[in-house]
Amino acid sequence: MAFLDLKNVIIRGISACVPSTIEENIDLVDIPTLDIDKLIKTTGVERRHIITPGTCMSDLCFAAAEKLIKELNWDKADIEGLIIVTQSPDYLVPATSPILQDRLGLSQNCFTIDISLGCSGYVYGLSTLGSYMQNGMIKKALLCVGDVSSISCSKNDKSTYPLFGDAGTVTALEYCNGAEGMKFHLSSDGSGYKSIIIPAGGHRNKITHESLKEHQLEQGICRSDVQLWLDGMDVFSFGISKAPDTVNKLLEKFDIAKESVDHFYFHQANMMMNERIRKKLKLPEEKVPYSLKNFGNTSSASIPLTMVTETAHKLRSGVNSIITCGFGVGLSWATMQCTTELLVIPDLIYYE
Repeated sequence: MAFLDLKNVIIRGISACVPSTIEENIDLVDIPTLDIDKLIKTTGVERRHIITPGTCMSDLCFAAAEKLIKELNWDKADIEGLIIVTQSPDYLVPATSPILQDRLGLSQNCFTIDISLGCSGYVYGLSTLGSYMQNGMIKKALLCVGDVSSISCSKNDKSTYPLFGDAGTVTALEYCNGAEGMKFHLSSDGSGYKSIIIPAGGHRNKITHESLKEHQLEQGICRSDVQLWLDGMDVFSFGISKAPDTVNKLLEKFDIAKESVDHFYFHQANMMMNERIRKKLKLPEEKVPYSLKNFGNTSSASIPLTMVTETAHKLRSGVNSIITCGFGVGLSWATMQCTTELLVIPDLIYYE
């Protein structure tokens, strides 16, 4: 396990952007054996925002970044770092982060990095960018986190397609000498990598004519090797054990009283899993917000999207101790605690 205690770095603002196109799960009547009423009840997902052809994750993050930079009143010349966390990059080569740096009009002195992570990616991204910034050499930077998972799911797969929505988010970090900073617990277990996987398309298994064909695994689950495979039982068991464990480890390591935390933001996997996690940790409902109903599982974007859509009014107006916890693809899981104050949070952006 890895613990980090990063000083002198604060979150200054968060923005989020989702596609304007909405797909209602109640309308998914063509997937065989899909009990949509049961699915909505167990997953908590009623609708999802879905990109239209030609839109990429970076388009959503670009819109979110432009809005946040403007409301922060930051000079783009002062932004010295940009990290993108995504598993749906614009291209296999090159990385998406330098493309977004140029598109935003940031200085060529701005360093850029892509990180390929999914559900735990927001917390890992904060730990990476915060590590670069804590000594004060970089004063202002952007963490762009998002995925367009809908393009990776088969419309004939009831185990994935009704769950995933698309979103892009941007978090602004700033060096602040003497700030309490951020505390982390980070873990991974690659032995479970097959639990959430797109089997073909990388260098291990390149795309072939056969890998493009959808195959029926069982009634209601039909997908190809270039689409998302999800082992629901493995992922459920993983989530309800590792998420509470990482939160407890962080609280214990840094002697944080659970009652002192104002908001717990968990990766929005599905309602049944997330409620099991909340109850295992004995957390009150009012401290654990959900965005699942209107956005579904938005992968790496789910934590900051939940912050923007569900608790922006609280984060804008006061001081809040928060914990964020991501868990999933990799397999990997991570938890972060920090204190925020008067965050700049623009209203949710809808991408046309």
